[in-house]
Amino acid sequence: MRIHVHNSHYGSHIIWTILIGLLVYTIIPTAIVRLGGFSAYRKGKGVTGIALTFDDGPDPAFTPQLLDILKLHGIQATFFILGAKAEKYPEIIRRMHAEGHLIGIHNYRHWTNAVLTPKKVRKQLQDTVNVIDAILGIKPIYYRPPWGIINIFDFLRMKQFRLVLWSLMVGDWRCSGGTDRIKKKLFARLQNNDIIVLHDSGQTLGANPYAPMYMLEALKEFVEECRKQGIPFMRIDQRMQLDDQTTIHPIDLSSLKA
Repeated sequence: MRIHVHNSHYGSHIIWTILIGLLVYTIIPTAIVRLGGFSAYRKGKGVTGIALTFDDGPDPAFTPQLLDILKLHGIQATFFILGAKAEKYPEIIRRMHAEGHLIGIHNYRHWTNAVLTPKKVRKQLQDTVNVIDAILGIKPIYYRPPWGIINIFDFLRMKQFRLVLWSLMVGDWRCSGGTDRIKKKLFARLQNNDIIVLHDSGQTLGANPYAPMYMLEALKEFVEECRKQGIPFMRIDQRMQLDDQTTIHPIDLSSLKA
């Protein structure tokens, strides 16, 4: 009986240690950037336009269709790409760049920074930079971590990369509700200066492989209506240039060592 009590106490201690570790390493830092906007760009200031952003690509089935829609309406967007996919489909990356879109980083693979060591996060970023540099001869500086989750050491990367989140997410990685559900959420915020996050691939954890089909259909109607109302679209870097506060309350964590 004494052994059982001892083991129970030891197990509780381990659980509390893990929880406190997660709080410090990832939960609190993520809350700081997601809720407070510290060191992250989440929403445009002033009335100057909408930024369309797309995560998880490039995807050979859906990204070309998306690029067709954007080209038809003369829209420049921002793509946060996975380095492994860019390496596999460099021709799509070249088309993005040729048609005036901004290319950012979404890690080399779609792994959350919450479970990666600082060294592994650094490698995810650098590997993706190297892939894009090899394809286009440019080094991307805009970064959106998968699921918008960071760890405490990611604040150090803000010297090299600009952390970009979003102000509107419509759950377009799910098929439930189809095109109508996505349209409803997009049109509900039509007049806002949002940074909208959509997904041009359904191959990541928790996503439906065919969900981008519904996103594309909803996007067609959304951009058509925005054009009718004269609402402009712009890339993240253009959006930032129009805002006075491009860096929001940076935190000095230079004493940390990644």
